[in-house]
Amino acid sequence: MRIGVDIGGTFTDLCAVDETGIVAVHKILTTHDEPARAVEEGLAALLTDVVAVEQVVHGTTLVTNALIERKGSRTALLATAGFRDVLEMRREHRYELYDLHLELPAPLVPRHLRFDVPERILADGSVHTGLDEDYVARLGRELADRGIEAVAVCFLHSFTNPAHERRVAEILAEAAPGLRVALSSDVVPEIREFERASTTVANVYVQDLTERYLRDLEQRLRRLGITRAPHIMLSNGGLATVDTAARYPIRILESGPAGGALAAAAIGPPDLLAFDMGGTTAKLCLIAGGEPLVTHQFEVDRKYRLLPGSGLPVRVPVTDMIEIGVGGGSIARIDALGLLTVGPDSAGSEPGPVCYGRGGTEPTVTDADLVLGYLDPGYFLGGAMRLDEEAARAVIRDRIAEPLGVSVEEAAWGIHTSVNEDMANAARVHAVERGQDPAKLPMYTFGGAGPVHGAGVARALGAPSVVAPPAAGVLSAAGFLTAPLAFDFVRSARAAVHDLAWEQVDALFAEMEAEGAALLAKSGVSEVTHRRIAEMRYAGQGYEIRVPVRGGSWPDALLDEFTRTYRALYRRTGPEVGVEVLNWRVVSSGPKPVVTLRLTSANASGDAGKGTRKAYFPSAGGFVDTAIFDRYRLEPGVRVSGPAVVEERESTVVIPPGAHCVVRSDGALEVTV
Repeated sequence: MRIGVDIGGTFTDLCAVDETGIVAVHKILTTHDEPARAVEEGLAALLTDVVAVEQVVHGTTLVTNALIERKGSRTALLATAGFRDVLEMRREHRYELYDLHLELPAPLVPRHLRFDVPERILADGSVHTGLDEDYVARLGRELADRGIEAVAVCFLHSFTNPAHERRVAEILAEAAPGLRVALSSDVVPEIREFERASTTVANVYVQDLTERYLRDLEQRLRRLGITRAPHIMLSNGGLATVDTAARYPIRILESGPAGGALAAAAIGPPDLLAFDMGGTTAKLCLIAGGEPLVTHQFEVDRKYRLLPGSGLPVRVPVTDMIEIGVGGGSIARIDALGLLTVGPDSAGSEPGPVCYGRGGTEPTVTDADLVLGYLDPGYFLGGAMRLDEEAARAVIRDRIAEPLGVSVEEAAWGIHTSVNEDMANAARVHAVERGQDPAKLPMYTFGGAGPVHGAGVARALGAPSVVAPPAAGVLSAAGFLTAPLAFDFVRSARAAVHDLAWEQVDALFAEMEAEGAALLAKSGVSEVTHRRIAEMRYAGQGYEIRVPVRGGSWPDALLDEFTRTYRALYRRTGPEVGVEVLNWRVVSSGPKPVVTLRLTSANASGDAGKGTRKAYFPSAGGFVDTAIFDRYRLEPGVRVSGPAVVEERESTVVIPPGAHCVVRSDGALEVTV
């Protein structure tokens, strides 16, 4: 038995699979004060149905939350003399040109803890100014005496020659052995000074917190009789050991959302749009060629969620998705212009939506969905949590309906459709920027709130169909179990393609592949595959694209691959100028697990119909009698016409009037809108 565990902003999801498919699922409110407690309690409940556990795979929002909430270690930065303010100056780019009150996230290291170290290495790796070792030793002792807990070291051109950074680590280990030290040449050995410094600082800033959490998690698993150490989901869709995740916590920044994208890729066709809506956020990801897209351009703590440049850049591989602040717990309000807005702030699990009865006082998306009749107040989480419909109606009436002069139902519908339009707009932009037409892609929807809104988002987007996979409410946790052990390596070596010899390139690849094989061997993986990637651009461009390196005649095969990739993205080729490579990457991975994401408890005997209840659909005239079905009793091939609602313990599928749903052979529900 293998178990996936995903900690979200509102719920912690658990999913157990064996060779037959998904055998048990569970969803529990996240315990933000002690996240591992919800994991332990959820596993204890799940283990009543499980005999023996071979593997636990875990994803968490711990790192993201720590960076946003500034709950990491007291950290200092050591930079090349004259460059300590790179964190503050950033790229001197205004992400909103005409905003006179532009906000940027404060650096994780304040200026009085950023230090100029006398040293200088040139771009070719030669030493211009030697390292002042006495200065580093004195500074290390002073930092330890002042209670500093962590140090990030980011010197100019250390990705070409890391000697000075490595010597600093040795000196600090002797002078101040209690300090945690992170080197940019180890964490992110690639070009671009600001992104490299930002990533290195973020990594060491959360390292202590992450390591303590992971060790606590290991102890809790052992108390439950699970002796094997858990594997941790990486942001790029691979798995790592606890030791690797503790050393590079920045690599697990987006571990939760990656699971949902992997599951959609495992279940669906080669090209699709994955839509994950939980309690706090919604995520949309393109699956192309059977795999989620991966990017190395990511920001955390954005001041404006949809504007690149407004957050802290993190230069690590992450599943390429757009995330917006709309989920089941997103708060609805009337803004200063008298307009209805939803999110990005969320009621989360504490206190949660008003209908949870846990002290929430603001109307949320879940409150609206309950008022509209889409949720059964007596069957939320399979009946484990009773929802208070009257409280939800009262808060929407007081905060939204009366100020707008509309009925409670119209106000709730406004909240519901506002969220759908926000997500459809974000999906449209995300897909078009990556050369895809969202109206031609099926949409796979999951997460606790995703299937409720899936048909509405698909209709707004023009998508042909929306699919709710089996166990949609915990699909991210299930997706963890489809991932192989894997890690990503990079080397910067900027050069024109025609100036490089294949021997030089192959030597770089061989070095990274050896490092990947050694890292995976420590986890007991002997069968390792390596995927080679070049990051290329036309000479003079500011940013590069990822191009697979497949072999063939050098350099013609690589240039042909670059042209093909560029044309797929932009529908044209670039100017008649040279092409250069900025970075070389290798993704080393072990064998991919064979997993059947099918509910073994589905198709139970008995009538699937659960009766009817009133649900709100304006196209049908308002509240109408709506058929309710038990998903676990729906047999493959059954067709359900809207309006209808299909319920399972962790999520609910809404089928609007004019749409119809077919139960596929794998248990997924396909709604044609």
